[in-house]
Amino acid sequence: MCLAIPAQIVLFRDPERFLAEVDVAGVRRVVNVALVSGGEEAAGVGDWVLIHVGFALAKIDEWEAAATRRVLEQMGAEYRQELEEFERSSVQ
Repeated sequence: MCLAIPAQIVLFRDPERFLAEVDVAGVRRVVNVALVSGGEEAAGVGDWVLIHVGFALAKIDEWEAAATRRVLEQMGAEYRQELEEFERSSVQ
């Protein structure tokens, strides 16, 4: 199962390539943030985004991130599997 999971942007590793480090439940990974960059609503450090297969798909607020995480945690094994796969993944 593939889920979009909430993550908080910690820092920009390579802004020219749209790569940022994010934190998902204590796991940090580098993901591509091109889809949430640019314009007035561009995501920045401290913002929350939904991550799927190494890409930030949408910027969300902190309330939505917490609510989404609670729902995902209720899924049990599927959510734990998604976190394990996230922990093993990386974008170079």
